[in-house]
Amino acid sequence: MEQITYSSQVPEFISELCRTPLLQRLGKVGMNCGCEYTSFPLFRQLDSYSRLEHSIGVAKIIWKHTGDAAQTIAGLLHDIATPTFAHVIDFLNGDYIRQESTEDKTAALIHANEEIRNILSSYGIPVDAVTDYHQYPVADNDSPKLSADRLEYTLGNMVNYRFASHDKAQRLYDDIAAGQNEYGEPELVFLHPDSALEFATLSLKCSEVYCSDADRYAMQILSEIIKSAVADGIMEMDDLYMDEPAVIMKLCSDETYSARWQSYCSLDEIFHPDSDIPESRRVDAKRRCIDPYVRRQGRVSALYPEYRSALEEYLNRSLDYRIAAKCSGELLGTLQ
Repeated sequence: MEQITYSSQVPEFISELCRTPLLQRLGKVGMNCGCEYTSFPLFRQLDSYSRLEHSIGVAKIIWKHTGDAAQTIAGLLHDIATPTFAHVIDFLNGDYIRQESTEDKTAALIHANEEIRNILSSYGIPVDAVTDYHQYPVADNDSPKLSADRLEYTLGNMVNYRFASHDKAQRLYDDIAAGQNEYGEPELVFLHPDSALEFATLSLKCSEVYCSDADRYAMQILSEIIKSAVADGIMEMDDLYMDEPAVIMKLCSDETYSARWQSYCSLDEIFHPDSDIPESRRVDAKRRCIDPYVRRQGRVSALYPEYRSALEEYLNRSLDYRIAAKCSGELLGTLQ
């Protein structure tokens, strides 16, 4: 996938850290949580978009808007504890809503990694300054505010989902600056309301994908496959900290789980059953959303009532119904 130019200057420490195995692993962990392996129409068209690409983009955004090495590195390292298939493992842990159950390992991984500690030391950066990117509002903040993390995956996905061209995404990014929000806090803000509205509207389309029936169902089913594979001794939970090809190879080393994986990859049609069939699931989801701030003017939802209405409808929509899927017109059976 063609990358957006987030910063014309890239400090050497980003390149040095990206060469470490801890970050290289993220080059084979995708941004779409295993959904990209299915055959659902939206996901089967996706280009490769890795957690490493995302992390580098986050770091570049932070560097451009703060020039602060510690904040930039914290953003670069924020996903190192992300397991294979990412938030699927939150589903496995029953954390559908917050999707934060896998974040606790970040600080421990950094402290335990001598190579990363040595790079930090060479730049005079304390380890504890980079272990928690939540402490830096430009890097991360609470939804629906705009942060580097939320901005990067939104721009990346709106291009990958074919909701916007690369040039449009670049134009939207170029209208963003570091500023202060209505609470006097640092936040990435838009300079012009029309660009903010366009970005917000496209981000809401991405949010619809994250809560879509196909996305929720795929993540739930994949979490069940992994949980069952661990219970059957095909793999261990620690294997999830390999990369995705290695985990898939583990699954496919067993005849039963190879068939389950192939069935998962063949999922291509969502439907709503009239009754509670065994193949159906009731799955909630995290409501990701962005309500950007326009410098000295306010949030998009305050400036544009039509966006406020669309956002409220999305946030209040019930997902309390059962969904199921088919593989080429047939109910999945080998996943059970």
